[in-house]
Amino acid sequence: RGRVLRPRRDPPGRGSAEVVATSERYAVRRLPFARLGDSDVAFFERVMPGRVVTGEEEVKPFNVDWLKSVRGCSQLVLKPQTTAEVSQVLRYCHERNLAVTPQGGNTGLVGGSVPVFDEIILSTALMNRIISFDKVSGILVCQAGCVLERLNEYLEEQGFIMPLDLGAKGSCHIGGNVATNAGGLRLLRYGSLRGTVLGLEVVLADGSALDCLASLRKDNTGYDLKQLFIGSEGTLGVITAVSILCPQKPKAVNVAFLGCQSFAKVLETFTTCRAMLGEILSAYEFMDEKCMELVERHLKLSSPVTGSPFYVLIETSGSNSTHDEEKLNNFLEQATASGLVTDGTVATDDKKIKASHLRERITEALTHDGYVYKYDISLPVGKLYDLVTDMRVRLGRSARNVVGYGHLGDGNLHLNVTSESYSHSLLDAIEPFVYEWTARCSGSISAEHGLGFKKKQFIQYSKPSEAVALMQRFKAMLDPKGILNPYKTLPSAP
Repeated sequence: RGRVLRPRRDPPGRGSAEVVATSERYAVRRLPFARLGDSDVAFFERVMPGRVVTGEEEVKPFNVDWLKSVRGCSQLVLKPQTTAEVSQVLRYCHERNLAVTPQGGNTGLVGGSVPVFDEIILSTALMNRIISFDKVSGILVCQAGCVLERLNEYLEEQGFIMPLDLGAKGSCHIGGNVATNAGGLRLLRYGSLRGTVLGLEVVLADGSALDCLASLRKDNTGYDLKQLFIGSEGTLGVITAVSILCPQKPKAVNVAFLGCQSFAKVLETFTTCRAMLGEILSAYEFMDEKCMELVERHLKLSSPVTGSPFYVLIETSGSNSTHDEEKLNNFLEQATASGLVTDGTVATDDKKIKASHLRERITEALTHDGYVYKYDISLPVGKLYDLVTDMRVRLGRSARNVVGYGHLGDGNLHLNVTSESYSHSLLDAIEPFVYEWTARCSGSISAEHGLGFKKKQFIQYSKPSEAVALMQRFKAMLDPKGILNPYKTLPSAP
Protein backbone atom coordinates (compact mmCIF):
# COMPACT_ATOMS: atom_id res chain seq x y z
CA ARG A 1 0.00 0.00 0.00
CA GLY A 2 1.22 3.49 -0.74
CA ARG A 3 4.23 4.90 -2.48
CA VAL A 4 6.49 1.92 -3.08
CA LEU A 5 9.48 3.00 -5.13
CA ARG A 6 9.73 0.63 -8.07
CA PRO A 7 12.52 0.09 -10.63
CA ARG A 8 11.74 1.31 -14.11
CA ARG A 9 14.09 -1.05 -15.89
CA ASP A 10 16.56 -3.79 -15.08
CA PRO A 11 19.91 -3.70 -16.87
CA PRO A 12 21.90 -6.87 -17.57
CA GLY A 13 23.79 -8.49 -14.72
CA ARG A 14 22.63 -9.43 -11.25
CA GLY A 15 19.81 -6.99 -11.63
CA SER A 16 19.07 -3.56 -10.29
CA ALA A 17 17.35 -0.49 -11.57
CA GLU A 18 19.11 2.42 -13.25
CA VAL A 19 16.37 4.82 -12.17
CA VAL A 20 13.96 4.39 -9.30
CA ALA A 21 11.05 6.77 -8.71
CA THR A 22 7.35 7.32 -8.86
CA SER A 23 7.79 11.05 -9.26
CA GLU A 24 10.47 13.58 -10.08
CA ARG A 25 10.55 14.47 -6.39
CA TYR A 26 12.26 11.17 -5.53
CA ALA A 27 14.05 10.46 -8.83
CA VAL A 28 17.55 9.12 -8.36
CA ARG A 29 19.99 7.50 -10.75
CA ARG A 30 22.15 4.55 -9.78
CA LEU A 31 25.76 5.54 -9.19
CA PRO A 32 28.50 3.57 -11.00
CA PHE A 33 29.08 0.97 -8.30
CA ALA A 34 30.19 -2.53 -9.22
CA ARG A 35 27.65 -5.28 -9.77
CA LEU A 36 27.52 -8.18 -7.35
CA GLY A 37 28.98 -11.37 -8.80
CA ASP A 38 29.14 -15.03 -7.81
CA SER A 39 32.77 -14.62 -6.71
CA ASP A 40 31.69 -11.86 -4.31
CA VAL A 41 29.05 -14.09 -2.72
CA ALA A 42 31.63 -16.89 -2.44
CA PHE A 43 34.03 -14.55 -0.62
CA PHE A 44 31.39 -13.52 1.91
CA GLU A 45 30.46 -17.17 2.47
CA ARG A 46 34.06 -17.86 3.40
CA VAL A 47 34.14 -14.91 5.82
CA MET A 48 30.86 -15.81 7.56
CA PRO A 49 29.66 -19.29 6.57
CA GLY A 50 25.93 -19.81 7.02
CA ARG A 51 25.28 -16.12 7.61
CA VAL A 52 24.94 -14.98 4.00
CA VAL A 53 21.34 -14.62 2.81
CA THR A 54 20.71 -14.78 -0.94
CA GLY A 55 17.26 -16.29 -1.55
CA GLU A 56 14.73 -13.86 -3.04
CA GLU A 57 12.06 -14.55 -0.41
CA GLU A 58 14.61 -14.52 2.42
CA VAL A 59 16.04 -11.16 1.32
CA LYS A 60 12.65 -9.57 0.67
CA PRO A 61 11.88 -8.43 4.26
CA PHE A 62 15.22 -6.60 4.43
CA ASN A 63 14.43 -4.70 1.21
CA VAL A 64 11.23 -3.06 2.49
CA ASP A 65 10.96 -0.45 5.23
CA TRP A 66 8.63 -0.73 8.23
CA LEU A 67 6.07 1.62 6.68
CA LYS A 68 6.16 -0.33 3.38
CA SER A 69 6.75 2.98 1.61
CA VAL A 70 10.17 2.31 0.02
CA ARG A 71 11.66 -0.84 -1.42
CA GLY A 72 15.13 -1.72 -2.61
CA CYS A 73 16.48 -4.42 -4.93
CA SER A 74 19.25 -5.97 -2.85
CA GLN A 75 20.07 -9.60 -3.54
CA LEU A 76 22.39 -10.16 -0.61
CA VAL A 77 22.15 -9.78 3.18
CA LEU A 78 25.23 -10.27 5.35
CA LYS A 79 24.99 -11.02 9.09
CA PRO A 80 28.36 -10.50 10.76
CA GLN A 81 28.84 -11.32 14.43
CA THR A 82 32.06 -9.43 15.14
CA THR A 83 33.74 -6.14 14.34
CA ALA A 84 36.49 -8.07 12.56
CA GLU A 85 33.93 -9.53 10.15
CA VAL A 86 32.46 -6.09 9.48
CA SER A 87 35.98 -4.86 8.74
CA GLN A 88 36.58 -7.70 6.27
CA VAL A 89 33.30 -7.02 4.52
CA LEU A 90 33.84 -3.28 4.16
CA ARG A 91 37.48 -3.65 3.13
CA TYR A 92 36.40 -6.01 0.36
CA CYS A 93 33.46 -3.81 -0.70
CA HIS A 94 35.72 -0.75 -0.76
CA GLU A 95 38.23 -2.52 -3.00
CA ARG A 96 35.48 -3.87 -5.29
CA ASN A 97 33.44 -0.61 -5.24
CA LEU A 98 30.33 -2.41 -3.96
CA ALA A 99 27.75 -0.24 -2.22
CA VAL A 100 26.54 -1.20 1.28
CA THR A 101 23.43 -0.34 3.31
CA PRO A 102 23.88 -0.85 7.08
CA GLN A 103 20.66 -2.06 8.69
CA GLY A 104 19.64 -2.47 12.33
CA GLY A 105 16.06 -3.22 13.34
CA ASN A 106 14.74 -1.50 10.19
CA THR A 107 12.26 0.61 12.14
CA GLY A 108 13.22 3.93 10.55
CA LEU A 109 10.56 6.21 9.09
CA VAL A 110 12.49 8.10 6.38
CA GLY A 111 13.71 5.27 4.14
CA GLY A 112 17.25 5.33 5.51
CA SER A 113 17.67 1.67 6.44
CA VAL A 114 16.80 -0.08 3.17
CA PRO A 115 18.68 -0.08 -0.15
CA VAL A 116 17.57 2.09 -3.03
CA PHE A 117 19.05 -0.14 -5.73
CA ASP A 118 21.12 -3.31 -5.32
CA GLU A 119 23.28 -2.29 -2.35
CA ILE A 120 24.49 -5.14 -0.12
CA ILE A 121 22.57 -5.12 3.18
CA LEU A 122 24.83 -5.35 6.22
CA SER A 123 22.59 -6.44 9.09
CA THR A 124 23.68 -6.08 12.72
CA ALA A 125 21.03 -8.56 13.92
CA LEU A 126 23.60 -11.09 15.20
CA MET A 127 25.83 -8.48 16.84
CA ASN A 128 23.76 -8.63 20.02
CA ARG A 129 26.24 -9.29 22.81
CA ILE A 130 26.43 -7.25 26.02
CA ILE A 131 30.15 -6.68 26.56
CA SER A 132 30.16 -5.21 30.06
CA PHE A 133 28.18 -3.27 32.62
CA ASP A 134 29.59 -1.31 35.57
CA LYS A 135 27.09 -1.11 38.43
CA VAL A 136 28.97 1.72 40.10
CA SER A 137 29.16 4.11 37.13
CA GLY A 138 26.10 2.80 35.26
CA ILE A 139 28.08 2.47 32.03
CA LEU A 140 26.93 -0.21 29.59
CA VAL A 141 29.09 -1.43 26.72
CA CYS A 142 27.36 -3.57 24.09
CA GLN A 143 27.37 -4.52 20.43
CA ALA A 144 25.33 -2.45 18.02
CA GLY A 145 22.72 -5.14 17.29
CA CYS A 146 21.35 -5.34 20.83
CA VAL A 147 17.59 -4.70 20.83
CA LEU A 148 16.67 -1.69 22.96
CA GLU A 149 13.98 -3.49 24.97
CA ARG A 150 16.29 -6.42 25.75
CA LEU A 151 18.94 -3.99 27.02
CA ASN A 152 16.39 -2.28 29.23
CA GLU A 153 15.25 -5.62 30.67
CA TYR A 154 18.86 -6.59 31.41
CA LEU A 155 19.53 -3.25 33.11
CA GLU A 156 16.36 -3.36 35.19
CA GLU A 157 17.66 -6.55 36.80
CA GLN A 158 20.71 -4.53 37.83
CA GLY A 159 18.62 -1.60 39.10
CA PHE A 160 19.19 0.64 36.05
CA ILE A 161 17.38 1.60 32.82
CA MET A 162 18.32 2.75 29.34
CA PRO A 163 18.23 6.56 28.94
CA LEU A 164 16.27 6.00 25.74
CA ASP A 165 12.70 4.75 25.26
CA LEU A 166 10.90 4.40 21.92
CA GLY A 167 7.67 2.93 20.63
CA ALA A 168 9.82 0.63 18.44
CA LYS A 169 11.88 -0.59 21.41
CA GLY A 170 10.93 -4.23 20.81
CA SER A 171 12.62 -4.21 17.38
CA CYS A 172 15.09 -1.33 17.09
CA HIS A 173 18.82 -1.83 17.65
CA ILE A 174 20.94 0.44 19.83
CA GLY A 175 23.40 0.93 16.95
CA GLY A 176 20.58 2.15 14.73
CA ASN A 177 19.31 4.37 17.55
CA VAL A 178 22.73 6.01 17.78
CA ALA A 179 23.19 6.21 14.01
CA THR A 180 19.90 8.11 13.73
CA ASN A 181 20.27 10.00 17.03
CA ALA A 182 16.84 8.73 18.09
CA GLY A 183 14.99 10.92 20.58
CA GLY A 184 12.03 9.21 22.22
CA LEU A 185 10.02 9.52 25.38
CA ARG A 186 12.79 9.96 27.96
CA LEU A 187 14.73 12.79 26.32
CA LEU A 188 13.13 15.44 28.55
CA ARG A 189 14.60 13.77 31.63
CA TYR A 190 17.86 12.18 30.44
CA GLY A 191 18.82 14.24 27.41
CA SER A 192 19.77 13.11 23.91
CA LEU A 193 22.13 10.35 22.82
CA ARG A 194 24.72 13.03 22.06
CA GLY A 195 25.08 13.38 25.81
CA THR A 196 24.55 9.84 27.07
CA VAL A 197 26.71 8.01 24.51
CA LEU A 198 30.25 8.02 25.90
CA GLY A 199 32.04 6.12 23.16
CA LEU A 200 31.66 4.22 19.91
CA GLU A 201 33.42 1.55 17.93
CA VAL A 202 32.99 2.25 14.22
CA VAL A 203 34.21 0.55 11.06
CA LEU A 204 35.00 3.04 8.31
CA ALA A 205 34.28 2.60 4.62
CA ASP A 206 37.74 1.21 3.86
CA GLY A 207 37.39 -1.44 6.57
CA SER A 208 39.58 0.21 9.20
CA ALA A 209 38.17 0.01 12.73
CA LEU A 210 38.00 3.15 14.87
CA ASP A 211 38.06 2.21 18.55
CA CYS A 212 36.69 5.18 20.49
CA LEU A 213 34.77 2.95 22.89
CA ALA A 214 35.57 5.11 25.91
CA SER A 215 33.93 4.65 29.30
CA LEU A 216 34.81 8.08 30.61
CA ARG A 217 32.30 10.84 31.26
CA LYS A 218 35.00 13.49 30.90
CA ASP A 219 37.60 13.33 28.14
CA ASN A 220 38.78 16.63 26.68
CA THR A 221 41.55 15.33 24.41
CA GLY A 222 40.99 16.61 20.90
CA TYR A 223 37.95 16.44 18.67
CA ASP A 224 34.99 14.44 19.92
CA LEU A 225 34.92 12.04 16.97
CA LYS A 226 31.95 10.00 18.16
CA GLN A 227 29.68 12.98 17.53
CA LEU A 228 30.38 12.67 13.79
CA PHE A 229 28.78 9.23 13.73
CA ILE A 230 25.84 9.95 16.05
CA GLY A 231 23.05 10.92 13.66
CA SER A 232 25.08 10.21 10.50
CA GLU A 233 22.61 7.48 9.46
CA GLY A 234 25.28 4.99 8.41
CA THR A 235 26.80 7.26 5.76
CA LEU A 236 30.18 7.80 7.46
CA GLY A 237 30.82 4.44 9.11
CA VAL A 238 29.15 1.35 10.54
CA ILE A 239 28.68 1.49 14.33
CA THR A 240 29.61 -1.89 15.81
CA ALA A 241 29.64 -1.19 19.56
CA VAL A 242 28.33 1.47 21.93
CA SER A 243 29.32 2.72 25.40
CA ILE A 244 26.38 4.46 27.04
CA LEU A 245 25.65 6.03 30.41
CA CYS A 246 22.53 4.54 32.02
CA PRO A 247 20.54 6.11 34.87
CA GLN A 248 19.40 4.21 37.93
CA LYS A 249 15.92 2.72 37.71
CA PRO A 250 13.43 5.04 39.42
CA LYS A 251 11.91 3.57 42.56
CA ALA A 252 8.67 5.44 42.03
CA VAL A 253 6.95 6.05 38.69
CA ASN A 254 3.64 7.85 38.31
CA VAL A 255 1.66 8.64 35.18
CA ALA A 256 -1.10 11.21 34.82
CA PHE A 257 -3.39 11.36 31.77
CA LEU A 258 -5.17 14.69 31.52
CA GLY A 259 -7.67 16.47 29.30
CA CYS A 260 -7.27 20.12 28.21
CA GLN A 261 -9.75 22.30 26.34
CA SER A 262 -7.20 24.14 24.15
CA PHE A 263 -3.59 23.98 23.09
CA ALA A 264 -2.99 27.21 25.03
CA LYS A 265 -4.06 25.26 28.14
CA VAL A 266 -1.65 22.44 27.18
CA LEU A 267 1.20 24.97 27.10
CA GLU A 268 0.20 26.62 30.38
CA THR A 269 -0.15 23.21 32.01
CA PHE A 270 3.40 22.39 30.91
CA THR A 271 4.74 25.60 32.46
CA THR A 272 2.97 24.84 35.75
CA CYS A 273 4.01 21.19 35.60
CA ARG A 274 7.68 21.99 35.09
CA ALA A 275 7.63 24.50 37.95
CA MET A 276 5.87 22.23 40.44
CA LEU A 277 7.29 18.81 39.56
CA GLY A 278 10.84 19.94 38.84
CA GLU A 279 13.41 17.15 39.16
CA ILE A 280 10.91 14.25 39.02
CA LEU A 281 9.31 15.24 35.68
CA SER A 282 10.44 12.65 33.11
CA ALA A 283 7.97 13.03 30.22
CA TYR A 284 5.38 15.50 28.96
CA GLU A 285 3.57 14.27 25.87
CA PHE A 286 0.55 15.75 24.13
CA MET A 287 -1.92 14.41 21.57
CA ASP A 288 -5.04 15.79 19.95
CA GLU A 289 -8.49 14.22 20.06
CA LYS A 290 -8.13 12.85 16.50
CA CYS A 291 -5.23 10.70 17.70
CA MET A 292 -7.33 9.19 20.45
CA GLU A 293 -10.23 8.58 18.06
CA LEU A 294 -7.94 6.60 15.76
CA VAL A 295 -6.47 4.55 18.63
CA GLU A 296 -9.98 3.69 19.80
CA ARG A 297 -11.34 2.96 16.32
CA HIS A 298 -8.49 0.90 14.90
CA LEU A 299 -6.92 -0.69 18.00
CA LYS A 300 -10.08 -0.96 20.14
CA LEU A 301 -8.33 0.73 23.07
CA SER A 302 -10.29 3.08 25.28
CA SER A 303 -8.86 6.29 26.68
CA PRO A 304 -9.05 6.78 30.46
CA VAL A 305 -10.14 10.37 29.80
CA THR A 306 -12.59 11.46 27.09
CA GLY A 307 -14.33 14.53 25.76
CA SER A 308 -11.34 16.89 25.43
CA PRO A 309 -9.78 18.46 22.31
CA PHE A 310 -6.29 17.75 23.71
CA TYR A 311 -4.72 15.21 26.03
CA VAL A 312 -1.53 15.29 28.04
CA LEU A 313 0.50 12.39 29.41
CA ILE A 314 2.79 13.30 32.28
CA GLU A 315 5.29 10.86 33.75
CA THR A 316 7.25 11.36 36.94
CA SER A 317 10.25 9.28 38.02
CA GLY A 318 11.83 9.57 41.44
CA SER A 319 13.23 7.77 44.47
CA ASN A 320 10.47 8.39 47.03
CA SER A 321 6.91 7.37 46.16
CA THR A 322 5.29 9.37 49.00
CA HIS A 323 7.20 12.50 48.05
CA ASP A 324 6.46 12.09 44.33
CA GLU A 325 2.75 11.35 44.77
CA GLU A 326 2.39 14.38 47.02
CA LYS A 327 4.04 16.66 44.45
CA LEU A 328 1.95 15.22 41.63
CA ASN A 329 -1.30 15.56 43.59
CA ASN A 330 -0.49 19.16 44.49
CA PHE A 331 0.15 19.92 40.84
CA LEU A 332 -3.10 18.27 39.76
CA GLU A 333 -5.08 20.17 42.39
CA GLN A 334 -3.70 23.48 41.18
CA ALA A 335 -4.11 22.63 37.50
CA THR A 336 -7.73 21.61 38.06
CA ALA A 337 -8.59 24.55 40.31
CA SER A 338 -7.16 27.04 37.81
CA GLY A 339 -9.08 25.50 34.91
CA LEU A 340 -6.03 24.27 33.02
CA VAL A 341 -7.19 20.66 33.23
CA THR A 342 -10.82 19.60 32.94
CA ASP A 343 -10.43 15.87 33.59
CA GLY A 344 -7.67 13.44 34.48
CA THR A 345 -6.56 10.17 35.99
CA VAL A 346 -3.41 9.01 37.78
CA ALA A 347 -1.75 5.60 37.59
CA THR A 348 0.82 4.44 40.12
CA ASP A 349 1.07 0.67 39.60
CA ASP A 350 2.73 -1.00 36.60
CA LYS A 351 -0.44 -2.45 35.09
CA LYS A 352 -2.29 0.86 35.05
CA ILE A 353 0.80 2.72 33.81
CA LYS A 354 1.11 0.40 30.81
CA ALA A 355 -2.60 0.84 30.05
CA SER A 356 -2.24 4.61 30.09
CA HIS A 357 0.62 4.64 27.56
CA LEU A 358 -1.75 5.10 24.64
CA ARG A 359 0.66 7.66 23.22
CA GLU A 360 2.97 4.85 22.07
CA ARG A 361 0.19 3.23 20.02
CA ILE A 362 -0.72 6.25 17.90
CA THR A 363 1.76 5.39 15.13
CA GLU A 364 0.29 1.90 14.90
CA ALA A 365 -3.26 3.25 14.76
CA LEU A 366 -2.35 5.64 11.95
CA THR A 367 -1.11 2.77 9.76
CA HIS A 368 -4.63 1.31 9.90
CA ASP A 369 -6.17 4.58 8.72
CA GLY A 370 -4.77 4.46 5.17
CA TYR A 371 -1.61 5.83 3.60
CA VAL A 372 0.34 8.00 6.06
CA TYR A 373 2.41 11.09 5.27
CA LYS A 374 4.66 11.46 8.33
CA TYR A 375 6.48 14.62 9.43
CA ASP A 376 8.76 14.99 12.43
CA ILE A 377 9.26 18.66 13.17
CA SER A 378 11.02 20.76 15.82
CA LEU A 379 9.40 24.13 16.49
CA PRO A 380 9.26 26.81 19.16
CA VAL A 381 6.85 25.31 21.69
CA GLY A 382 4.33 28.15 21.40
CA LYS A 383 3.88 27.51 17.66
CA LEU A 384 3.87 23.71 17.86
CA TYR A 385 0.19 23.10 17.04
CA ASP A 386 -0.28 26.01 14.63
CA LEU A 387 1.18 23.86 11.86
CA VAL A 388 -1.49 21.19 12.39
CA THR A 389 -4.25 23.81 12.27
CA ASP A 390 -2.85 25.42 9.12
CA MET A 391 -2.41 22.05 7.43
CA ARG A 392 -6.04 21.09 8.11
CA VAL A 393 -7.22 24.31 6.49
CA ARG A 394 -4.88 23.86 3.54
CA LEU A 395 -5.77 20.23 2.79
CA GLY A 396 -9.47 20.33 3.57
CA ARG A 397 -11.28 17.18 2.45
CA SER A 398 -8.40 15.94 0.31
CA ALA A 399 -6.98 14.30 3.47
CA ARG A 400 -8.77 11.74 5.59
CA ASN A 401 -7.21 12.93 8.85
CA VAL A 402 -4.58 15.47 9.95
CA VAL A 403 -3.33 14.79 13.47
CA GLY A 404 -0.68 16.19 15.77
CA TYR A 405 1.05 14.70 18.78
CA GLY A 406 4.54 14.62 20.23
CA HIS A 407 7.11 15.48 22.84
CA LEU A 408 5.98 18.94 23.89
CA GLY A 409 8.73 19.21 26.49
CA ASP A 410 11.26 18.92 23.64
CA GLY A 411 9.39 21.09 21.11
CA ASN A 412 8.91 18.03 18.86
CA LEU A 413 5.72 17.73 16.80
CA HIS A 414 4.70 14.58 14.93
CA LEU A 415 2.42 15.76 12.14
CA ASN A 416 0.62 12.95 10.32
CA VAL A 417 -1.70 13.15 7.34
CA THR A 418 -3.70 10.10 6.25
CA SER A 419 -5.54 9.39 3.02
CA GLU A 420 -7.25 6.37 1.48
CA SER A 421 -4.22 5.72 -0.73
CA TYR A 422 -1.10 7.48 -1.92
CA SER A 423 -1.90 10.67 -3.85
CA HIS A 424 0.70 12.63 -5.75
CA SER A 425 -1.47 15.75 -5.71
CA LEU A 426 -1.90 15.48 -1.94
CA LEU A 427 1.86 15.15 -1.48
CA ASP A 428 2.34 18.26 -3.62
CA ALA A 429 -0.07 20.11 -1.34
CA ILE A 430 1.92 19.07 1.73
CA GLU A 431 5.48 19.46 0.42
CA PRO A 432 7.31 21.76 0.38
CA PHE A 433 4.66 23.79 2.26
CA VAL A 434 5.36 21.93 5.52
CA TYR A 435 9.09 22.60 5.21
CA GLU A 436 8.68 26.24 4.22
CA TRP A 437 6.34 26.77 7.19
CA THR A 438 8.88 25.16 9.52
CA ALA A 439 11.78 27.19 8.11
CA ARG A 440 9.89 30.46 8.63
CA CYS A 441 9.66 29.57 12.33
CA SER A 442 13.38 28.68 12.48
CA GLY A 443 12.47 25.05 13.15
CA SER A 444 13.96 21.75 12.02
CA ILE A 445 12.37 19.58 9.34
CA SER A 446 13.54 16.48 11.23
CA ALA A 447 13.56 16.50 15.02
CA GLU A 448 14.44 12.85 15.60
CA HIS A 449 13.72 10.64 12.56
CA GLY A 450 16.65 11.82 10.46
CA LEU A 451 16.71 12.62 6.74
CA GLY A 452 17.25 9.21 5.18
CA PHE A 453 16.12 8.93 1.58
CA LYS A 454 12.84 10.84 1.82
CA LYS A 455 14.05 14.15 3.27
CA LYS A 456 17.64 14.52 2.06
CA GLN A 457 16.72 16.99 -0.69
CA PHE A 458 15.02 19.27 1.86
CA ILE A 459 17.99 19.72 4.19
CA GLN A 460 18.41 23.33 3.01
CA TYR A 461 15.26 24.27 4.95
CA SER A 462 17.15 23.58 8.19
CA LYS A 463 20.83 23.99 7.35
CA PRO A 464 22.69 26.75 5.47
CA SER A 465 24.50 25.82 2.27
CA GLU A 466 27.88 26.25 3.98
CA ALA A 467 26.96 23.61 6.57
CA VAL A 468 25.74 21.19 3.88
CA ALA A 469 28.96 21.70 1.91
CA LEU A 470 31.03 20.92 5.02
CA MET A 471 29.00 17.76 5.61
CA GLN A 472 29.70 16.69 2.03
CA ARG A 473 33.42 17.24 2.64
CA PHE A 474 33.30 15.01 5.72
CA LYS A 475 31.53 12.36 3.66
CA ALA A 476 34.12 12.56 0.88
CA MET A 477 36.97 12.30 3.39
CA LEU A 478 35.64 9.30 5.32
CA ASP A 479 33.97 7.52 2.39
CA PRO A 480 35.75 8.69 -0.81
CA LYS A 481 34.03 6.11 -3.01
CA GLY A 482 30.61 6.84 -1.50
CA ILE A 483 29.80 3.17 -0.85
CA LEU A 484 28.20 3.63 2.59
CA ASN A 485 24.42 4.04 2.47
CA PRO A 486 24.43 5.98 -0.82
CA TYR A 487 21.50 8.22 -1.86
CA LYS A 488 20.77 9.03 1.80
CA THR A 489 21.00 12.00 4.23
CA LEU A 490 22.87 14.46 1.99
CA PRO A 491 21.36 15.95 -1.19
CA SER A 492 22.43 14.56 -4.52
CA ALA A 493 24.85 16.58 -6.61
CA PRO A 494 23.15 18.80 -9.22
